[in-house]
Amino acid sequence: MTLKLHQPLTNFHYLYFMKTLTFNVPDSFDLDDKEIAMLLATKLYEQGKLSLGQAAELVGLSKRTFAELLGRYNVSIFNYPASDLPRDIK
Repeated sequence: MTLKLHQPLTNFHYLYFMKTLTFNVPDSFDLDDKEIAMLLATKLYEQGKLSLGQAAELVGLSKRTFAELLGRYNVSIFNYPASDLPRDIK
């Protein structure tokens, strides 16, 4: 299976141009295109490389649906370091 991700992301009046990525994934991995895109989007969101909206748009989901699915990938919707917590509760 070959997965190609190439989708411009839009956010209000901004247009983000994306790179085209091609993955050759062995059929034995039993992953479909949507699952691979979701894995990539959740990781980029977790690392702070994409906003929630950008990550959701990358996989073609609403922000709400993407946020609801984050738990399946062990990614918190609260995307900030635990070290900030003591400061935030003061």
